[in-house]
Amino acid sequence: MSAAEAAKKNKESYEEAQRRKKEKKAKSAAASKAGQQTSATNQPEFTKVDIRVGKIVKVWNHEDANRLFCEEIDIGEESGPRQIASGLREHYTLEQMHDRKVLVVCNLKPAKIVGFLSNGMVLAAKQGDKVELVEPPKDTSIGERVFISGLDGDPLSSTQMKKKKVWEKVSKDLKTSDQGVATWNGQPLMTSAGSCSTASVTDAPIS
Repeated sequence: MSAAEAAKKNKESYEEAQRRKKEKKAKSAAASKAGQQTSATNQPEFTKVDIRVGKIVKVWNHEDANRLFCEEIDIGEESGPRQIASGLREHYTLEQMHDRKVLVVCNLKPAKIVGFLSNGMVLAAKQGDKVELVEPPKDTSIGERVFISGLDGDPLSSTQMKKKKVWEKVSKDLKTSDQGVATWNGQPLMTSAGSCSTASVTDAPIS
């Protein structure tokens, strides 16, 4: 075999090896993507929602809506407290709201409520005309994510939450038990300090 033929053969072998390498890489990427999609499909709906413990550090009456409070709630973010509107003025005083620990849905799209940009939602249970906040145990740390024992998964972005209508799916199964414990599909909403609950509202939907 001449030197030219040997060089040509070596080049062809190198190109074939590179082609196979690219094919293997592409197959690996496709398999990884498929695995991620399967994982997302099997992820429990509740774990897609980012519910965190927050503390109301400032609260005032909405100027143009008689039922709304405007709040600044610390959920442990470096950017500082979030501004959130809640329709709770008929059920709590300003003094009762201030410094209170609450549960906040953090990965919803920000929305204007009577002109006030609300970046999150405070959870409460409603029974007839009675509304009560869902509260974590007092010793729970600000910013801690609420969980259900045995369910794992990372929360979705606010864009994916809206696109997949996750909150609509999850919220229909959120309610208090006959003991006032907040549950999803009958399983208690937990923090490291214990379960979350209302003061007295039982067997009621949470939103």
